[in-house]
Amino acid sequence: MNAPIHTASRIRSVDLRDASERERIGAFVREQGGSLFHTPPWLLAVENGTGQRAGGFVAEQMGVITGWLPLTEVRSMLFGKALVSSGFGVGGGILAESDEAVRNLADAAQHQAEQLGFPSVELRGGVVPPGWEAVTDKHCGFERTLAEDDEAELLAIPRKARAEVRKGLKNDLTVRVGREGTDLAAHYAVYSESVRNLGTPVFPKALFLAMIEAFGDAADILTVEQDGKPVASVLSFYHDGAVMPFWGGGTFAARGARANEVMYYELMLHARRKGMVRFDFGRSKTGSGPFKFKKNWGFEPEPLTYAVWNAPGEVPRDIDPNSDAYQRKIELWKKLPLPLANTIGPFIARGLA
Repeated sequence: MNAPIHTASRIRSVDLRDASERERIGAFVREQGGSLFHTPPWLLAVENGTGQRAGGFVAEQMGVITGWLPLTEVRSMLFGKALVSSGFGVGGGILAESDEAVRNLADAAQHQAEQLGFPSVELRGGVVPPGWEAVTDKHCGFERTLAEDDEAELLAIPRKARAEVRKGLKNDLTVRVGREGTDLAAHYAVYSESVRNLGTPVFPKALFLAMIEAFGDAADILTVEQDGKPVASVLSFYHDGAVMPFWGGGTFAARGARANEVMYYELMLHARRKGMVRFDFGRSKTGSGPFKFKKNWGFEPEPLTYAVWNAPGEVPRDIDPNSDAYQRKIELWKKLPLPLANTIGPFIARGLA
């Protein structure tokens, strides 16, 4: 990152390999109620798992942090370049105690982008800085409180979706939770097949390993098996009282077995036993299949506000799979043999941060 930028509030770039720096930033994130994606472990796991460089800026007054902007330097031959807050996350953006800190951190990001040749800066949440474009119609978040016991959790699911869960619970499926190599292998086998079937390249396996190593007991993998074979699996995070199923999917066999429904219900139970009080179902594209699935489970969509700054004459990169530009490629990708998709997919997907 570049040399410090001097303003009324001191703005400086950070070295996330400095343990004391990580500790100070982590404490500020907790004080501000920041997201998982604001934390140094997230940024470093993204870098370690994909090679996309982690960094950011802090605002300070009298040596005390008053603002934090996490950044991932995303570079892709296919999808272009951007500074993203926060890479591979669904949240992020500027955390700050004052409007001045917001402005100064935004200016620092713009300056960084211009210096390094990034045409845009993307903020996933937080305050929209003055002069930046707000994006409010593309994604919604879904979250609700967990119920007090297993039966209440089942009854909290609307009738039609609850019936699917009950069918799955009768299908002699087994559930396991872990963080070992066997759990990662099962998860990757299921997840890679799931995203191939959707026409999307899979993320590098190294990303999931980096996340498990970075978050310890605050991350795990829940896998549903049928006849000893994994058919649904999800890698989840536990942050600030909420469980967040983040990378999950199921095979074709999971549909008939209702394994995806069992997976999310069992995760709700597991999370409550871990002391969580909320279920954060993450974001979905407005009007998409996952959007409708989460609504059917009784989650109310909350529009998410993102922000983008573009250098003069530049336009935001397009990584929206619903874009017309990608529809033919998606249909072709669905037809790829899984071993081929898993070989070339990670090199493409690392640029989708």
